[in-house]
Amino acid sequence: MELIKNIRLKIGNNILRKKVEKIKRKVCYSNIEFVKKIGIVWDASQVDDFAYLSKFCQTMNEKQVEVKIIGYYAGKNLPDRYTAQRYLNCLRREEVSFFYLPVSYEAESFINKRFDVLIDINFKNLLPLKYISSLSNAALKVGLSEHEKSGNGFDLMIDLKKPVRVDTFLEQTIHYLEMIHAEQAEKIH
Repeated sequence: MELIKNIRLKIGNNILRKKVEKIKRKVCYSNIEFVKKIGIVWDASQVDDFAYLSKFCQTMNEKQVEVKIIGYYAGKNLPDRYTAQRYLNCLRREEVSFFYLPVSYEAESFINKRFDVLIDINFKNLLPLKYISSLSNAALKVGLSEHEKSGNGFDLMIDLKKPVRVDTFLEQTIHYLEMIHAEQAEKIH
């Protein structure tokens, strides 16, 4: 059974790699003050992390920044706290193809939305979430530096000691985004 899963994952990764090769994108970021839309890709199997994400969303909303989260939950029943959240969509197993690629309207919509910043909280590098991050139309993509070789195409990579905590990762992401100013951003275009 594990062999079949690995073959399916390998084929899914190859499909993704071919799609990523066709993408031409331009990194566009000046400074945190101009960020109005943040997208977050999240491993929703980490239910305890939802409190950190909710707090982050609330803080950003107070600053008039729209936050949208797409998560992947492989379990059978979605936890109650995930339902009826206007800023959260969770993909489930039924919304992922045989090769672990998302096949839902929500995933496609998230990929096509032009976020100012995409934050990848996919610490286990799950293929359905990797697919969304890799193909995202976001202006700037932020993720863990250890996933650099996975082909996600992050523009800003953050290196943290393990185990990585979601609250620390979000805190460090905002910290580094605040350090980038327009003059410096010109150099990364």
